[in-house]
Amino acid sequence: MTNRERVLASLHHEQPDKTPYCIGFTHVAHAKMAAYYGDPGFAAKLGNCFAFLSCTPADGWREVKPEVMQDHFGVQWDRSVDKDIGVVVNQLVTPENLDAYAFPDPDNPRIWGPFPEATANKGDQFIVADLGFSLFERAWTLAGMPNVFMAMASNRDFANRLLDRILEYNLRVIEKACAYDVDAMQFGDDWGMQTGVLMGPDLWREYISPRVRQMYRAVKARGKYVFIHSCGKVDALFADLIENGLDTFNPFQPEVIDVFETKRSFGDRLCFYGGISTQRTLPYATPDATREEVKRLIDVVGKDGGYFAAPAHATPADGKPENIAAMIDALQNQ
Repeated sequence: MTNRERVLASLHHEQPDKTPYCIGFTHVAHAKMAAYYGDPGFAAKLGNCFAFLSCTPADGWREVKPEVMQDHFGVQWDRSVDKDIGVVVNQLVTPENLDAYAFPDPDNPRIWGPFPEATANKGDQFIVADLGFSLFERAWTLAGMPNVFMAMASNRDFANRLLDRILEYNLRVIEKACAYDVDAMQFGDDWGMQTGVLMGPDLWREYISPRVRQMYRAVKARGKYVFIHSCGKVDALFADLIENGLDTFNPFQPEVIDVFETKRSFGDRLCFYGGISTQRTLPYATPDATREEVKRLIDVVGKDGGYFAAPAHATPADGKPENIAAMIDALQNQ
């Protein structure tokens, strides 16, 4: 089977010849592994099943101060410590200026320039259009996380208007992305912490779920699959997400979600992408223990399809190179 055939079989909850996988890296981990292998181009040889196309303009990020990057919404991120994402250091939106705030242009040709060639020459890869910071995350990056939480509790008008403006933007992005021959859309929107849903399930169902449903169904109406990346312990939302039209959940963190019980409970209706421990195994285990974990995930969670093996988030900076190499070896040599 090709990678694409493996992904499609897994999405249909059928057993592929081997479990498809996709390994991503933080900047530091990538540099460590390039040095470990003596090969700066090692990542292109991994055999990843997914190819991602960003729904962000190619020139959407620019450095506005030393180690401060600004995204296409105008949000500024201090990357002096976290080199991959950063920490938001400005506030663009308030209840008073929301209506005047100008969203980026979803028709910007610099977003869509790479899509025709990438989708025309996708070979055996499964192409995923990726819209990060897609709803709650975009709200708090614009208005500040404490302000968004307080608005959910005491200024519902502002919370709803802010989320509706983001939704309007997203629906146009979905329309544009799905006009190309992509296979799926992935939305990034972290709702969880280590112990549960950040705003609690009730507020999530009030504010997030109805808008997520519109986004997911807009994708499904165009014949594409729906992926979500949402960190933390959010398994309390799985039934809602399935009802809303979700196909695949990522990152499937074993530190906070029982991945084996979750497969038993939801594996006939939902696919899982991730599962290899980035908090315990890759930084602290041995190569043999790493291989054993990967093999068990493939054998148990990957049984009857519905699983895309991967680290539960981008391979971390503190991962041991020998453990990361053991994970790669186990995935490549199923």
